[in-house]
Amino acid sequence: MNVLMVSPETVPFSKSGGLADVIGALSEALAKTGAEVRILMPMYSFIDSKGFRKGERFSVDMMGGPVEVSTMVKTVKKVKYVGLVHPYFTERKGIYGDTSFAPYQDNAERFTLFSKAVIPYMKASGVRFDIVHAHDWATGLVPYLLKKEKSKAKSVYTIHNLAYQGEFSRYDAILGGFPLEDDLFAGRVFDKRLNMMKAGIRYADKITTVSPTYAQEICGKEQGCNLDWLLRQRKDDLEGIINGIDYRDWNPRTDEYLAHHYSSSNLAGKAEIKKEVQKEFGLADDPETPLFSMISRLADQKGFSELLSGSPSALEEILSGVRCQFIVIGTGDSRFEEKLKDLDAKYPNLSVRIVFSNRIAHMVEAASDFFLMPSRYEPCGLNQLYSLHYGTIPVAHRTGGLADTIVDLGTDPENGDGFLFDRLTPDEIVSTVKKAVGFYFDGGKALTSARIRGMRADFTWEKSALSYINLYNTLATQGRRQNEERQ
Repeated sequence: MNVLMVSPETVPFSKSGGLADVIGALSEALAKTGAEVRILMPMYSFIDSKGFRKGERFSVDMMGGPVEVSTMVKTVKKVKYVGLVHPYFTERKGIYGDTSFAPYQDNAERFTLFSKAVIPYMKASGVRFDIVHAHDWATGLVPYLLKKEKSKAKSVYTIHNLAYQGEFSRYDAILGGFPLEDDLFAGRVFDKRLNMMKAGIRYADKITTVSPTYAQEICGKEQGCNLDWLLRQRKDDLEGIINGIDYRDWNPRTDEYLAHHYSSSNLAGKAEIKKEVQKEFGLADDPETPLFSMISRLADQKGFSELLSGSPSALEEILSGVRCQFIVIGTGDSRFEEKLKDLDAKYPNLSVRIVFSNRIAHMVEAASDFFLMPSRYEPCGLNQLYSLHYGTIPVAHRTGGLADTIVDLGTDPENGDGFLFDRLTPDEIVSTVKKAVGFYFDGGKALTSARIRGMRADFTWEKSALSYINLYNTLATQGRRQNEERQ
C-alpha cells in the first residue's frame, strides 16, 4: 500500500497547530502497519535542511506558464518527508503568514501551486500511489485535480475544521489557471468566491473528519458552515475517525516535565504534582480542594463567551460559590485575556497565565482533578484525551469528539470517566461543575475508579491508523476493479 499524504504542515518539520501533530503521528503509525508512506509538504525557510537529500525536479503549470520546482527528501521513522522547494515557501518566515494574525495575501497562489505539484510529483517519483490523502483547506484542490487528470490513485480528504475553508476571490482562481466551474466556488451569484475545501468535499473519493459525532454535526445547518448541503449529498462517503495521541509525549509514567511520575496502578505522584503546581501558581496548599484547569486558545469556539459573559459570569459564580481552585492557561482574544486578568486579581482561588508553555501544560494536566472544556464545537479535541490519560476528569460540552471520547458519569456511573452537559449556557456550565465537585467530595472509591478507567482507555494512533488502513484497502480494491473494467 503506497500512500501519499499531502499537508501544509507536519511535525517534526513545521507546525502551526494540531494538524501538524496529526500528520506526523498518523503517518508513523501507518508505516508501522507496513504501508509505504510519503508526506508532501512545503519546504519552509525555517526547516533545517540537515539530513535532506535532493529529490525530483519537475514543472507545475500555472496561468503564466510552467513553474520549475524541486524537492528535498528525508526519511524519519520509515516515513519519507518530501519538501517542495519554491520561493513561495523557502523565502517566507511562516506557514500561512508571518504571524497567525496576518495571513499572506497570495496564499491562494501559494497553495494552488502546492496542490498542482502533487500530480507532477507522483509522475516524477515513479511510484504508483494507491492513495492520495489530502488534509484541510490548503489541499482541497488536490482531489479535484486528481479527478480531472483521471488518476488511478484514490483520494481521501480529511476535514480537520470545517470553519476554515480556504476562501479567496474568483481572480485567484484565474491566477491559478482554473476554469470557472461552480464546483470550485461558494456563495451567491455576485459574490462567489473560490472555496478550496468545497472542491475537496465535492471530488474526493472518501471524506473523513476527526470524530464520528463531528461528521454528523457538519451535515446540519448549525455547524455545516454553509457546506452542509454538499456534505449531506456526500454523506455515504463521509466517515469520522477519532484522532489518537502520542503516548510517548503524553504519559504520566515517563513525562519529562514531571518531577513525580504515576500510573493507573499507583496515583501517589499525582498528589505530589498538585502540591507543586498549587505553590507555583500562587494557590493555597490544600490537597482536599478540587483543582480545575483550562489550557486553551482564548476564543469564542472554546466557550469563553459563555464562561465569562454576564455579571456575575459563570466563572465568577464558580469561584465565589463552589469550593474549588481554578487555573486558566492560554492566549487569544484580548477581551478574554483582560477579563481573566481582572478576575485573577479579584479571586485568590483563580490563577491565570496568558502564555503558552509546553512544560506548564504538562504539569497542569497532571496536577488537576478536573479539566473544563465548554467548547461550542470541537471536531476532535486533544485536551480531553490528555486529561483522561493523566487521571484528570474532563467536564465538557457534549459535542464533536468530546461526545465520542468521554463517557458521562451522570448517565453511566459504572463506565463513566467524565461529565458531559448538553446545553452550552452559563447556568449549565456552573451546574455541571457543581456536580463534578459533589462527586469529588462524595465519590470515594468511585472517584478513583473513574480516574483509572480514563487512564486505561485506548486512544493510541495505532488504533486510528487501523481505521484508515481499512478505509484505504476498501478504496484500493474499488480502484483495481474499476481499472480492470476499463481494460
